[in-house]
Amino acid sequence: MHYDGVTPPRLAPQRTPSQDVESSLLRAADAVLRRDGLAGVTVRAVAAEAGVAPMGVYSRFGSKDGLVDALLIRAIGDFRSAVARHEEPDPAERLKAGGRRYREWALANDQHYEAIFLARIGLGSAQVAEASMQAFGELLARVEYAMAAGVLRQGDVTEVAQQIWHAVHGAVALELHSLVLTDDAGATYERLLDTIVRGLAP
Repeated sequence: MHYDGVTPPRLAPQRTPSQDVESSLLRAADAVLRRDGLAGVTVRAVAAEAGVAPMGVYSRFGSKDGLVDALLIRAIGDFRSAVARHEEPDPAERLKAGGRRYREWALANDQHYEAIFLARIGLGSAQVAEASMQAFGELLARVEYAMAAGVLRQGDVTEVAQQIWHAVHGAVALELHSLVLTDDAGATYERLLDTIVRGLAP
């Protein structure tokens, strides 16, 4: 629409009160998760953290399960962004850098990592599963890139990505539970990444 020959500036989308309430409740849930772990994320605890009545949580998320699903989806999105924030041109380095960022995020967000990968069986609800598969897609893309460059031998991309995930997840889980017996957990992890790339090379 034009007015006196001048196009008015495009207005930024405005957040609705409902979105603000949801964000506030998810920030409260995140704080409870960091402090008390997934078991502590209850409707009552999150409502108290947010300074609202429990009904406010129920009206926005429907149930504790809905609240936890929303919290996990938010955490998985943050994890995915952290792992994928750089696209190194060297295929081997891209794989290893992704592995480093995976560990860094887990150590900085240990309760979130536990909630996503260790506290549940399977992928959870359809919405959580979708977010999880999108995150797994970041690893699939790196494997495809490395295979195309000849850094990894050709094979089933999902199978190879799952092998890599087995290795890095196992290493991170051990470290989170204080079960690394070497003097320098970071150096041991770096050598593991080298071993993965060498072991999957053509």
